[in-house]
Amino acid sequence: MRITLLTVGRSDEAWVRESLGLYCSRIAHYVPFSVKELPDVKAASSLSTPVRKTREAEAILKSLKPSDRLILLDEHGKCFRSLEFASYLQGIFNGGGGDIVFCIGGPYGFAPEVYARANDKISLSPMTFSHQMVRTIFAEQLYRAFTIMRGEPYHNE
Repeated sequence: MRITLLTVGRSDEAWVRESLGLYCSRIAHYVPFSVKELPDVKAASSLSTPVRKTREAEAILKSLKPSDRLILLDEHGKCFRSLEFASYLQGIFNGGGGDIVFCIGGPYGFAPEVYARANDKISLSPMTFSHQMVRTIFAEQLYRAFTIMRGEPYHNE
């Protein structure tokens, strides 16, 4: 089982690449993990929000395999404490099946067809974070979940 973090838009910020790279290398000790960045929609600023979301949806859906378990990182998703997220993730692994794809959408969220395809939605916080920061925050929480599942001394509670 592989895990992919699928993002709409690329990041040119050095601090994002550096911090994300740190957690990607740590996560790779537990499971095959990759980050796939979809290109930004062309001429996005000239498009209406629904059209932009539809174009992003086309790219997201095209990048998925039918067997992928799609989990959206969405402000309206379930909020977990770190221990709960580790348990949630362990449940997915125990259930088997296809690869897991966590997806960070564009600045206006997801189109209805992406919500329809999704297996679940989770929220990292009731607060809103930049799409750049979410990459690192999520990767750190994913790493933390693996250390919790393995009983390793990273998480303190």
